[in-house]
Amino acid sequence: MDPQADDDNVLKKKQRLTNVVIGFIFLLSGIEYAVILPTVWMYLQALDAQPFFLGLVLSAFSLTELLSGPVFGYWSDRTGKTKHVILLSNCFEIAGNFMYFVGISKWFLLASRLVAGIGAGAGASIFGYLTQHSSSKDRIPVFAMAMACRQAGLLIGPAFNIFLRYCTFPLGPFHVDKFSAPGIFMCILWTLIQFMVIFMFYDVPMNATQSLDEEHEPLLKESDIPSPLYGTINSEEPSTNQEDFPVVENASINTSCATANDHVHQENIELDKGFQNVKPGIGLLREEIVVLLTAQFVTFFNQTALETLVTPLAQTYLAFQDLQNSLIYFLCGIEMLICFLIVRTLSRCCTDRLLLALGLFICNISCIWCLIFLAKPKGSYGFLLAEFIIGVFLQVLGLPFVSVSQVSLFSKVTAEKTQGFNHGIRRSVGGLATILGPLWAAGLTQNLYIMLGVMMGLLLLITIMFSLSYKYLVEPAPSETETS
Repeated sequence: MDPQADDDNVLKKKQRLTNVVIGFIFLLSGIEYAVILPTVWMYLQALDAQPFFLGLVLSAFSLTELLSGPVFGYWSDRTGKTKHVILLSNCFEIAGNFMYFVGISKWFLLASRLVAGIGAGAGASIFGYLTQHSSSKDRIPVFAMAMACRQAGLLIGPAFNIFLRYCTFPLGPFHVDKFSAPGIFMCILWTLIQFMVIFMFYDVPMNATQSLDEEHEPLLKESDIPSPLYGTINSEEPSTNQEDFPVVENASINTSCATANDHVHQENIELDKGFQNVKPGIGLLREEIVVLLTAQFVTFFNQTALETLVTPLAQTYLAFQDLQNSLIYFLCGIEMLICFLIVRTLSRCCTDRLLLALGLFICNISCIWCLIFLAKPKGSYGFLLAEFIIGVFLQVLGLPFVSVSQVSLFSKVTAEKTQGFNHGIRRSVGGLATILGPLWAAGLTQNLYIMLGVMMGLLLLITIMFSLSYKYLVEPAPSETETS
């Protein structure tokens, strides 16, 4: 038997198992949100909390995720041990959900979401891992499936609430009821995931993974030049692109001499010396990266603002109650899941920036529709219902196109060696938006023209920025990366 073939089969098996674990992690993140959100306000009321405390508890999770993401990402970049990062972050998830189960006071409940949010910061390391272990052409399908797993969790979560609401029994010194049951339920699930990570997650060498993904056009090849992070560095890696690391002043590259082996070898040595001085975040102020981070902020800000608006708007003009609202969110989840799969399919024939342009176009149409028809609804009940459904449908339709394409582009135009830290910054920007979006919407539910007008202004801003930077929103050409 061919030893090389055996090694390849082992690597493929390890990668498949790792991908399964990653899928379950994203699935659980969606389930956690879906099982805790419906009862958290009633839980707080039982603990004599004031209404403003609900906003604190919901924002607490995003706040600590925002802060921990770059830290976990930087750690995984420096060590290359994503598995260790996930194991530690899961401990925070387990502890946070157990604290939520105990729930001895409103402040303890707030602390529980702060602790669990720290664990969610490992998502940055996971996105970094997915970036470094997938080829450029497979980047969108990989990210789309990861996000689809979380969306599936959001759909499955309400089904668990059907039996969690009937839980009432003692568990040692504690009592399980419909308020505390989601905490112990998620604590058990994250504990099971911890065992899956221990036995099924592998930090597969990046070179080996990419050689399996692209047998004919490998992204990475072995080199004798030492690297400060992973042991080897390659002249063909996008991460050594001069554009990604503007501080590398002494690495003067002459592309016309790319065929001269001795010249390329000398340039690689110079680049490696410069790379050792590169610090994470140095290249994040480039034009195209600022555009993509702005797109991240605007997308999440508008999404969470509209989510906050949907329930009171439907109650005021359509007399929707809990059942109707649940049906809306369920149908929106189905639509978004389908859209993620559509984006995954279209990525085979469309570029990232084309998908981003399509998503921004749909989001602009959605916001214009809401400004015209939903800022001051008029007409019969049937007409109001149609206006409401179309507005929500358009908003949900555009989100997967924007979110997946901008994440994929971001991974391609930033340094590959610092992907964990980069995605931590990106997710922190999104976390800030998820905190500010609901606060903005909640304060202006009686003045929708101002609320929706600002959202429209943000969309116009990112659309203009995207148009002006369109030519830069591409992956560096192979001819450039080979000599960079």
